[in-house]
Amino acid sequence: MEFLHPNTNILSSLSLTFLLHLSSLLFPTSSYTLPDYYFINCGSHSSIFTYKRNFTGDENPSNFSLSLTGTTTSAASNQTLPLYQTARIFTKPSSYDLNLHQNGTYVLRLHFFPFPSLGNPFFQVSASGFSLLSNFTSQSGVFPLIEEFLIKASAGKLKIKFKPGEKERSFAFVNAIEVFLAPQELIPDYATLHIPRVTKQGSHGNFTGVLDNFRVLHRINVGVGDVKRGTDTLMRYWVPDDPYLLPGNTSKPHIYTDEIKYQGGGATEFIAPDNVYVTAKEMMNTNSSDNISWRFEVKKGVNHLLRLHFCDIVSVTSNETFKFYLLFYLFIYGNYHYNVFPWDRYPQGAAPFYIDHVVESDDSGFMNVSVGPNSESDVRNAMLNGVEIMELLTEKASDSEDGASSGKRLFVILGSCLGGLVLVFIVFFGVMFLRFRKGFSNGPLGSTHSRTTARSSVFGDLNLGLKIPLSGILFATEHFDAKLMIGEGGFGKVYKGTLRNGNRVAIKRSEAGHGQGLEEFHTEIRVLSKIRHQHLVSLIGYCDEKDEMILVYEFMENGTLREHLYGDVIRSLSWDERLRICCEAAKGIDYLHTGSTGTIIHRDIKSTNILLDESYVAKVADFGLSHSGPLDQTHVSTEVKGSFGYIDPEYFRCLQLTQKSDVYSFGVVLLEVLCARPAVDQELPRDEVNLADWGMVWQRKGELEKVVDPCLEGRINPSSLRKFGETVEKCLQENGADRPNMVDVLWDLEYCRQLQHSAVPRQPYEDSTTEVSWGVPMPALQRLPSDSFIVEGDDSVSGSFSGVASSQPNGSEVFSLLDMDGAR
Repeated sequence: MEFLHPNTNILSSLSLTFLLHLSSLLFPTSSYTLPDYYFINCGSHSSIFTYKRNFTGDENPSNFSLSLTGTTTSAASNQTLPLYQTARIFTKPSSYDLNLHQNGTYVLRLHFFPFPSLGNPFFQVSASGFSLLSNFTSQSGVFPLIEEFLIKASAGKLKIKFKPGEKERSFAFVNAIEVFLAPQELIPDYATLHIPRVTKQGSHGNFTGVLDNFRVLHRINVGVGDVKRGTDTLMRYWVPDDPYLLPGNTSKPHIYTDEIKYQGGGATEFIAPDNVYVTAKEMMNTNSSDNISWRFEVKKGVNHLLRLHFCDIVSVTSNETFKFYLLFYLFIYGNYHYNVFPWDRYPQGAAPFYIDHVVESDDSGFMNVSVGPNSESDVRNAMLNGVEIMELLTEKASDSEDGASSGKRLFVILGSCLGGLVLVFIVFFGVMFLRFRKGFSNGPLGSTHSRTTARSSVFGDLNLGLKIPLSGILFATEHFDAKLMIGEGGFGKVYKGTLRNGNRVAIKRSEAGHGQGLEEFHTEIRVLSKIRHQHLVSLIGYCDEKDEMILVYEFMENGTLREHLYGDVIRSLSWDERLRICCEAAKGIDYLHTGSTGTIIHRDIKSTNILLDESYVAKVADFGLSHSGPLDQTHVSTEVKGSFGYIDPEYFRCLQLTQKSDVYSFGVVLLEVLCARPAVDQELPRDEVNLADWGMVWQRKGELEKVVDPCLEGRINPSSLRKFGETVEKCLQENGADRPNMVDVLWDLEYCRQLQHSAVPRQPYEDSTTEVSWGVPMPALQRLPSDSFIVEGDDSVSGSFSGVASSQPNGSEVFSLLDMDGAR
């Protein structure tokens, strides 16, 4: 963005008239007023005045319309916040139709606060031709989730479309909607400006694409505290920066008590409010060369608008005479730097401005921003006031208008008329193809060699009731269409598929060179054909025709646990959710160790082998490396197999595999859950590469809270964290004999949950777009029992969000009968 640079020598020669005109340019008064529409109270017939705006009920709207395609209302009787007492539920594609009176950039906010009875719907939202949310879900919790977008729209009708997911009985919902015209300066005409483009490798010139539509990911007040909706000029919420600061005592807050001086060409009060510019982070030690660094979670491999807010409140406070001027570096990803020189823009000081960059994220899922001293500056200091990160929306909406649907129907009718003529040719060529195919004895997919021979003798004793013909696999995966591939692991590629009976499944297809092969394939079928448990992924079937080795599992809608900790999934799991998932995984592992079929040692416990179904219920998966034995067998001598970073060091040294080897691996997973980082990260400093070693250093110092996932900071009951740390430490003991059994780990984790529920302090913010400026206390949401202790082999399902109450006592009920100090 270009900024005006006043020059007093030039000004002294100008006429008075021209001076007055120039003054109006340099010190403009904005004529923008926050509009009164549209603010919608969804699922209600009444209006509510909140956030200084009147939210109109959507049942009898006067200035907008609602397509009533399978919509209903729902109310939460135990919800005290008026705006979230009702919701609009959509069982079919539906939309809100709003009339826009002028072209411009519009702020669109969607409020989601599901009631416990709603479960976890998955749905899509689109507007102005762009997909806003895809496969979106919002679970019941203490705070609502507010998703914000900046949409460029023309005068006319704006449709905000809600489309339920594909699964049966799926629906969409929304509690409240805000749509209003933004001030013109909020998103300038980037086509006329030169916006630097940055990747992790450094500068790549100027961005040449279109910058119109955005999803707000982060809005950060750097300095002190948060900025609530009630004090922001556009009803935005700014969260504190402390959870995003990288470790190191390199910064301190700076507070300015005088008046901020908005200048022409710089920021206005609508770009960011005063509260953002009167606080900043500056360097702790001006003699140091250390940078102040922040790390923000972003979507992988897409463009983001990075807006950094500056206001030199440091120089004007420390040196009123301005004999020394602040000059410092801005770093993005460490490889790109930009000179920030506030005095060159506004020599009077305390004048806010902002700098925009288009930043392409890498595959890490994080964006690093730093400020540091410039060696050429008279003052070795650096500062930052605020950060905004917005994802550039490029995905077009997949839903179609009625006209398009009619066109498709017409096309189907015409196609049906021609179908009879084509059928004869299809049958003819089909018969010819089958005769031609019989001449080949190799693989069914055109391969010219067989991966193994004498397969029938190897698989002769398997459960043939699970066998699925290759034709069924090809039907389910559309001949292994690449668009259905959802992952790739040690065995091969994984596809999402739908069997002929309509069941959705995950299909693993072995590939040569992936390390796991015939032995693992055989082991997986043997193990899973003998066991069944609510927290173990079920084997639906297998296929071993010709050179194919294919395994078919139940489909786990929400992928791996790892993805929800530090992967592609942006929505962060709460601490209670993480504990519940750990408990459920522990139940599955304990069943493997103690079930009636004998001892089964998994040997590859890791966060990618703990999967989450559509209700976020955890199930342990991937038994290709597992080992079976009698219940009284204490260990087995075998070669080391597993995943680096999770392998039991005693097993590695002595080649003796025991149940305690799984306990060690699970201990590493528990640290991943707490810290939200990989078990091994070669990019970190040497002493931080191995998560188990690094985590135990902080645990033994009694300072485990320093390595907690920033998303959880301040949200874990200290007693729960202390017990969790002790549990992890026991799991990661060097000698297997010193580690607990899985049932003891399960009890400790249930105890952690009970401690978390006993007294959890309310936090002032939930995420980058969460509103917390209410003046009323939140009630405890009533839930159905979230877990049940199971007897061996019990097949009853009772998990969080399932809506099924178990006849067995759940964790809370069990612990209500115990002395809390007597936990195992």
